[in-house]
Amino acid sequence: MQRGASRTGPSIDDAFLRDALARYVATDSRNPAFTDGATDESALAAAVGEDLREAGLEVRTVSAGPGRDSVVGRLPGSGGGRSLMLYAHLDTVGVEGMADPFEARVVGERLHGRGAYDMKAGLASCVAVARALAASPRRCAGDVLVVGAADEETESAGMLAVLREVRTDAAIVTEPTDLRVCVAHKGFVWVRVTTFGRAAHGSRFAEGIDANMRMGRFLARLDALERELREAREPHPLVGPPSLHAAMLRGGTGPSTYADRCDLRVERRTVPGETVAEVEAEIARLLSAVEAEDPTFRGEREVLLARDPFEARADSPVVAALEAAAERAGGAPPGRGGETYWMDAALIAAAGIDTVVFGPGGSGAHAAEEWADLPSLERHAAIVLETALDYCGSALPVAGPGEPVDAKAEAGPPADG
Repeated sequence: MQRGASRTGPSIDDAFLRDALARYVATDSRNPAFTDGATDESALAAAVGEDLREAGLEVRTVSAGPGRDSVVGRLPGSGGGRSLMLYAHLDTVGVEGMADPFEARVVGERLHGRGAYDMKAGLASCVAVARALAASPRRCAGDVLVVGAADEETESAGMLAVLREVRTDAAIVTEPTDLRVCVAHKGFVWVRVTTFGRAAHGSRFAEGIDANMRMGRFLARLDALERELREAREPHPLVGPPSLHAAMLRGGTGPSTYADRCDLRVERRTVPGETVAEVEAEIARLLSAVEAEDPTFRGEREVLLARDPFEARADSPVVAALEAAAERAGGAPPGRGGETYWMDAALIAAAGIDTVVFGPGGSGAHAAEEWADLPSLERHAAIVLETALDYCGSALPVAGPGEPVDAKAEAGPPADG
């Protein structure tokens, strides 16, 4: 079945779309962080690149290290239109608890397997849209790029490398949203807090200083901050309140030894408008408060990794184009909202690219049972195709010998949207 923007325009090949999703799920692309370095994204990057190259796109690989390949396909526009990036990440998490993670098993209208929902369905949709545009004589006026990025599940090294080389006017991030238009998501800050003591035999209390006990005092204050964030801070209207949790705790060398050091890893989830500096200042205040009560207390903090939250522009042209396309595609108009988890959308938007998140449905991200909803995937691809034509502007087709061109039927919206 073919689905598309109009009877005269390009259309999605649903058979290719489903086949591509099955092939991508069957290709192991686990992030090496989940396999002690035994896997990477290179095989999937090659498969996606071949699908794009076969359709006539210009394809290149952007590497963030050995095996950490991202793929970029470019369909040149005819000129005068805005450029659009269609984004998906290539990597998945681990497969613990899954019987056949790469079987790509179809049950009814669901395709099961690791990465089907997060986010190889979005990846297949991006590729299918680009192929539909490439196969049609009605090209977009602006360039359309497909980006399959490595390493989103850990440090986003793949997208950071791509953004050093690629810029577009707008981007659609196809993370799964169940066909809702996502215009905001949370960020995160990973902080290491260390308290220091003095090692001594467990029988020599006059000599030992217990770093674990001192961390307990800090944790009590951290617990109070956690409640304040959730209950007293003004929540963001789309993603809710900020939050934090004590993720990992390690201290001591044995039961009969005073611990000379205790390390705590804190994850602080931030909402749009909050900064890393503000989070660091919160932790510093807690450490200072404990130190003021006990002159023997010594503590340090260090930000290990931080990713900003995301919020779309209030006047975003790509959001407007996407919502209009969804309404033209039929069915109920998509809701607009936010997500609590982090995505590469924040990096893309921070690079000055007008960004929105819109993906197909399913369930089981990072879970032992994961599946993508196939009818939702087909609707998603049709809507993104319509959005590309609207946002980038559709150019007049080139007529073959003896073939008249009906400009009124084929021209589509102007290049300026």
